[in-house]
Amino acid sequence: MTDAADGPVWGPTEIARELIDAGAVRFGEFTLASGAKSDVYVDVKRAWPEPRRLRGLARALAARAGREERLAGMELGAVPLVVATALLLDRPYVVLRKVAKEHGTRQAFEGELPAGSSVLLLEDVTTTGGSVVRSVEIVRGAGARVERAVAVVDREEGAAARLASVGVRFEALLTMAELRAARR
Repeated sequence: MTDAADGPVWGPTEIARELIDAGAVRFGEFTLASGAKSDVYVDVKRAWPEPRRLRGLARALAARAGREERLAGMELGAVPLVVATALLLDRPYVVLRKVAKEHGTRQAFEGELPAGSSVLLLEDVTTTGGSVVRSVEIVRGAGARVERAVAVVDREEGAAARLASVGVRFEALLTMAELRAARR
C-alpha cells in the first residue's frame, strides 16, 4: 500500500518485522507498567531512533489519520511518532505530560489545544489503555475534542474497551496476535 506522504505504508506484517529486527520485541518473562506479567515485551522506542523505521511508522500512522486538526501523544514513547506524523501531514501537534509542570505555567501539555479543536491521539504501545485515558482527560480538560486514538501496538488486554467507555474509538497498526504470528 502507498499514499501517506509519498511513500510505502507498512501493514501489520512489515511493522512486526521492523519491530522485531530493531530489537523492540523481546520474548521472556516481564512485568509490564500495568503490573501484569507477560512473556513478550514491546518497546517501540528501540525502533524510532532509526530514521527509516520512524518514517515507516509515521506513514502508517498518517494513513490512519482522519480530519482531526491536531495530533497529540504522551511523553516519552509517543513523542517522536507524533512529531514525525505531524510533519508528514503538515498538522500541529501537542505533547502531553505525564505530570503537569510544577513551575511556571503548570501546564499538562506543550503546544496549543484551542477549545473545540479535534485531536487524534497517538500511542506507541497500549495494554489496558490507562495512559491513553489520561491523555483523553488532558485534551478534554483543555476544551478540545478527542474521539479516536491510534497505537502502533495493541497488547489486546483491554485498551479498546476502556477507551470505548470514555467515548474514544481505538485502532492499532499491529495487534499482539499479529506480532506473535510474525515471530513464527
